[in-house]
Amino acid sequence: MTRIVSGFAGSLVLRVPKSGTRPTSDRVREAIFSALDARDELRGARVLDLFAGSGALGLEAASRGAATVMLVEKSAEAAAVIRVNISALLKAAPKDGKPKLEVRSTAVQTFLAGSGSTFDLVFIDPPYDLGDDDVRDILSVLEHRLSPHATVCLERSARSAEPELPPGLVLDRRKDYGDTALYWLSVP
Repeated sequence: MTRIVSGFAGSLVLRVPKSGTRPTSDRVREAIFSALDARDELRGARVLDLFAGSGALGLEAASRGAATVMLVEKSAEAAAVIRVNISALLKAAPKDGKPKLEVRSTAVQTFLAGSGSTFDLVFIDPPYDLGDDDVRDILSVLEHRLSPHATVCLERSARSAEPELPPGLVLDRRKDYGDTALYWLSVP
């Protein structure tokens, strides 16, 4: 069961697509958001959730104070599930503080190539079998969509090679949780 951990929608159970996604575990999501809360990076943030799946990462950010969240998911089935989850989350939101939430049912590369928006916080949780070259290409396009103090949280298999970073991103730290590796990246 996937749920929102904290914020105005804390304990809200989220729907998960029947297949084709690998939801981030509660343990890993709690670690991500504890770190973000400690750095006060959520309040008012413009968030991008790439390879969104159920939308759990982006919706957790919205529940904890992000102002806008763009969720990008290529699978039409998963995008439909995200829309249901958004509706449930907005019902729990305070009337005077509803975040702006949007889903784009398109490939990540297509979205990034066509977007002119900038983001403060980006979650990238691709399928573990996505190639290292594809991850490098996504990061290369993404670096031009980041605000000056942006944070990028990249989730990969702990067995994957460390990602090759473009000049506009630096590795702050790596933290492993079983089979999952989290890479915290920032704008230098």
